[in-house]
Amino acid sequence: MGSVKLLVSAKDTDAVSGRRRGLRAADIAEKLRSDKEKGANNKVPESPVQRNVAELKRFTQQLQSVHPNVFAKALSKSILYQDQTLIAVNKPYGVPVYSTGGVRNSIAESLPVLSKIIDGEKGGSELHVCYNLEKDTTGVLLLARTEETAERIHNLIRLHQAETRYMVITVGLPVPSEGVIDIPIIEKEVMGSQRHFKMGLSPLYRPTEEGDGLVRVRAHRQAQSAVTRYKVLDSTSGCSLVELQPMTGVKHQLRVHTALALACPILGDHKYAQWNKLAPQKLPEGVLRRLGLEQSKTRHLPLHLHVRQITLPGGRGHGDLTVSCPLPKFFTAALKKLQIELPEKP
Repeated sequence: MGSVKLLVSAKDTDAVSGRRRGLRAADIAEKLRSDKEKGANNKVPESPVQRNVAELKRFTQQLQSVHPNVFAKALSKSILYQDQTLIAVNKPYGVPVYSTGGVRNSIAESLPVLSKIIDGEKGGSELHVCYNLEKDTTGVLLLARTEETAERIHNLIRLHQAETRYMVITVGLPVPSEGVIDIPIIEKEVMGSQRHFKMGLSPLYRPTEEGDGLVRVRAHRQAQSAVTRYKVLDSTSGCSLVELQPMTGVKHQLRVHTALALACPILGDHKYAQWNKLAPQKLPEGVLRRLGLEQSKTRHLPLHLHVRQITLPGGRGHGDLTVSCPLPKFFTAALKKLQIELPEKP
């Protein structure tokens, strides 16, 4: 039968009698502190991007754990513009516009409290969401004080009379550097180890059998028209800063058009970076090096998709209304690490 040896240091031996004494609680605490200090000294320093990602994760978790009233108060501090009919807020990352399963706080749920914070207890006005944004999209979100105003703005966007400009960081350089993507989008089932659904392209043209041209095909009845204007603002280190202007409003349109039409997925898009599976985005070595990340850590990268600016056409005797929103901290940190220049004007 094997034996077990108990290793005892000199500190565990009585100096006078030479007998072994029991390990005290104070000794255990000292040992734990010593090990913790050694671990901290040997820890690889985090890059600025890693720190910002960790900070963003903590902040997002806090927004979902606080009381709805506290969340509404935090949202009131992110107001970009307000008048008698309209309020614009800077939508935070990781917060849905409408409530979903397992989520405590959402923009829509906070509106009654937000209205009282802005107008006072006796204000009595209601706030209404003008359009939806994905949970992980940041930037300008318009809220109307009446249902009529909300519907009017929604229709302006739907009819392409309002101009919305997004900024994204893509992995890769779109070619050509400026253009219009006009490819319908349809929901598709992806077969594999993880059966799931994604939005995908449904082209209206295919190559001829001879390979010398294109031939038009019949449009799929479930496909939706999707048009996106894009322009590369700067590019280096294997990534690009791209301005996107959606001309239609199809689910995941910008993510699908960048990833599948331009072959340049948005940084942090773990859904569309790889078509046949759901897995953390795989980044080129050069991009990982610039960001100071390991491939195993890319799962924590947030989606770099931001509503930079929205312009509403003016009514009678009024000029256009333009609301701009600064980029979030994690976005600017990534630009800095990638050495991508941000234009002075949005």
